Amino acid sequence: MKFPSIFRVSQPQRFNIVPRHYDPVKEEIEMRTSQIRKDLEKDGVLPSEDAEEALRLGRGSSIRGAFTKGSPIKQKPSSIFESTGVIRLMIIVLLIGGFGGYIYIGPDIIYYFIYLGLGIGSLVVLFKLKGKSSQ
Repeated sequence: MKFPSIFRVSQPQRFNIVPRHYDPVKEEIEMRTSQIRKDLEKDGVLPSEDAEEALRLGRGSSIRGAFTKGSPIKQKPSSIFESTGVIRLMIIVLLIGGFGGYIYIGPDIIYYFIYLGLGIGSLVVLFKLKGKSSQ
């Protein structure tokens, strides 16, 4: 489980090179088998690969809609508290509010924040328990 962070830490980029080898015998065998497969599909002896794959997966093309689904990196957070921007905003508001409250009210603001935090925490626990009991 990853804890949210205030700062973005850059990761070093990895260098990954995949060597390519040319094998003329293997390429000739693949060309011949693909040609024979196409001929047999034309004659109707073999079902086409696209139709077989669509039946197996229960859908059409595998690339259709792939770009609209988004990548795991760009997924929107499912909860508002999973968004790092909202968490940063809450921390900044809490710090500015605590500093301003300490200037205007004095050290009693610490107790007010503790009571406020306990109240909000108990409401969150109450709503989570209520959600589990209704299922």
